Amino acid sequence: RSVYDDQPNAHQKFMENLDACIRNHDREIEKMCNFHHQGFVDAITELLKVRANAEKLKVQVTDTNRRLQDSGKEVIAQTEEIIRCRVQQRNITTVVEKLQLCLPVLEMYSKLKEQMNVKRYYSALKTMEQLENLYLPRVSQYRFCQIMMENLPKLREEIKEISMSDLKDFLESIRKHSDKIGETAMKQAQQQKTFSTTLQKQNNVNYGRNMHLGKNRIWESKNEITLKRTFEEEDEHEEEVLTVQDLVDFSPVYRCLHIYSVLGDGEIFENYYRKQRRKQARLVLQPQSSMHETVEGYRRYFSQIVGFFVVEDHILHVTQGLVTKTYTDELWNMALSKIIAVLRTHSSYCSDPDLVLELKNLIVVFADTLQGYGFPVNRLFDLLFEIRDQYNETLLKKWSGLFRDIFEADNYSPIPVANEEEYKIVISKFPFQDPELDKQCFPKKLPMSQSVPQIYIQVKEFIYASLKFSESLHRSSTEIDDMLRKSTNLLLTRTLSSCLQNLIKKPHIGLTELVQIIINTTHLEQACKYLEDFITNITSVSQVTVHTARLYGLSTFKDARHGAEGEIYTKLNQKIDEFIQIADYDWTMSESDGRASGYLMDLINFLRSTFQVFTHLPGKVAQTACMSACQHLSTSLMQMLLDSELKQISMGAIQQFNLDVIQCELFASSEPVPGFQGDTLQLAFIDLRQLLDLFMVWDWSTYLADYGQPTSKYLRVSPSTALALLEKMKDTSKKNNIFAQFRKNDRDKQKLIETVVKQLRSLVNGMSQHT
Repeated sequence: RSVYDDQPNAHQKFMENLDACIRNHDREIEKMCNFHHQGFVDAITELLKVRANAEKLKVQVTDTNRRLQDSGKEVIAQTEEIIRCRVQQRNITTVVEKLQLCLPVLEMYSKLKEQMNVKRYYSALKTMEQLENLYLPRVSQYRFCQIMMENLPKLREEIKEISMSDLKDFLESIRKHSDKIGETAMKQAQQQKTFSTTLQKQNNVNYGRNMHLGKNRIWESKNEITLKRTFEEEDEHEEEVLTVQDLVDFSPVYRCLHIYSVLGDGEIFENYYRKQRRKQARLVLQPQSSMHETVEGYRRYFSQIVGFFVVEDHILHVTQGLVTKTYTDELWNMALSKIIAVLRTHSSYCSDPDLVLELKNLIVVFADTLQGYGFPVNRLFDLLFEIRDQYNETLLKKWSGLFRDIFEADNYSPIPVANEEEYKIVISKFPFQDPELDKQCFPKKLPMSQSVPQIYIQVKEFIYASLKFSESLHRSSTEIDDMLRKSTNLLLTRTLSSCLQNLIKKPHIGLTELVQIIINTTHLEQACKYLEDFITNITSVSQVTVHTARLYGLSTFKDARHGAEGEIYTKLNQKIDEFIQIADYDWTMSESDGRASGYLMDLINFLRSTFQVFTHLPGKVAQTACMSACQHLSTSLMQMLLDSELKQISMGAIQQFNLDVIQCELFASSEPVPGFQGDTLQLAFIDLRQLLDLFMVWDWSTYLADYGQPTSKYLRVSPSTALALLEKMKDTSKKNNIFAQFRKNDRDKQKLIETVVKQLRSLVNGMSQHT
């Protein structure tokens, strides 16, 4: 408070006192720090001493541990050896005890086997009883005892089976002769099938009109007479089968059935018989690995199955309860599942359509035979539709090879016809109509190549081959028509389309061949309507039917044409690149040659001759190819000029390059392909033209003043492009004009280039910052 008094120098005294107080506190703080600092230093020193001692202690402990481990190894080894020996002694004692317990069981079982060998079956049964009740329960925990317990029931069954030796002989005889029985039954079914086919052909006139009924009614109408004849000849048929079965005597079955029935074990006998027959059924149903290679393999397989079920049907009707209808149906369902699985698997290996077709005929006879014995076969006919798809796949593979051979043998040139006779021969193979060509005199050329009528003929042959499978499938003409159209669509959209696409991509196919391929696909597309009429004539189903499928020739050949067109554009660009690669510019020349480069003139002549070949193409395709070639040429020339590996360009090189671009523009203005409006084709070179004009006239003031304006004279020249080319000229100017600084005009030009370069760089940097 005294600071604010009116005493003289009160404020100054206050500040002096305050400074003195601060200095006192600083000295106290310094003393305290000095006092504690020494203790900290001492603590660190002690810690360092302790670390050295700790490291020594660690080394000593480690050494002590190692010596201790080495000393204990021998003790551990001896201890383990003692433990192993004691375990062995205990195991030996245990084994001896268990063997003493098991030996009586083994002796009794050996006695049982000996009794079975000498056919003392009663004693064997007593021995089995002792084993089950007395000996085996003592050692039931062992696996061999479980095996014995499982074998005892089998031994009892074996005793019963021995009394059935006659039955086994019967079963063996049946197994050997089942194929002969089945072959006879299938021959009879084939005769009935032949009669049914004859009847179907007689009614084929009204086939397309009367097939509007359901599948069941169709089957009934087509086989009514056949079924009647089957019923009329049933007795004769059965006698014929029994005549073949006379090779096997059925009396063992009757005797065994009677004996087991008297003993009260009739059910056991029935179960045994059915079990054995099931085993034989599995053997019969097991195919050979090479079954799919020949028709005989399938025929033998089907004969064995038919013979097996013919015997079962006979047993069903001549015995009382040995087999039942339920049993035979169950066995047939099991067999049918196996048959379908086998046929589905083995038919997939068949690559020959003729073999698949013969397999289909065998399946039909097989199904008809078993249907005559009352077995349901609808699933077999369903399988035939799957095999039909497999058949179509084999046909597609076969026709794929035929198409490839046709394409390989084609010369891809219009078909020459010297006279009316040759012309009629071609027209008879392929439906071609051209009023303008008809007016021309012989000799003349048809626009398509030789592969077109050959492909058309092969498609018709494919339809005939596909139709063969539909016979005897009990399907209406509408369904057959739908099958034929679907398979033909697969041939067109997948097989033929794939062959065309592969053909287009082959390296030996040039521009001329591609042009001919486009023409060929156009004529093949037009011929699709004749293929539809061809199918209609075969099936007698009108094309106006609601469910009638159409052929997809339009999309197939349209895609092929698009692929060929794209390949034309690609090959043209590749050819242009080949000419560009042989360009040999002297980028440091002082002045131009006064004429266009030789490589460019060769390129232009090539393009002219190529576009003359395109006269047969649709106008849009030729125009697109021409525009694509010009744009690619312009882009390639621009890339050559702005190549980063090109470091220097002289004004003479720019003038020579300008002469080449002028020739390109003259080519574009000569209308190599008709149909372009105005200077549309010349616009492909507009970027090069504006860039070269800028450097030829050296009109940088106009370029910089009008940059960014829509009416700019050099609107297509970007600052980055101009800068890249100008810097190459700048480097050339510096190199070739070492003494240019002594000439005023050269110094002014050099300054102008540097000034323009700076302005272009600022424009480029401004654009990048804006971006």
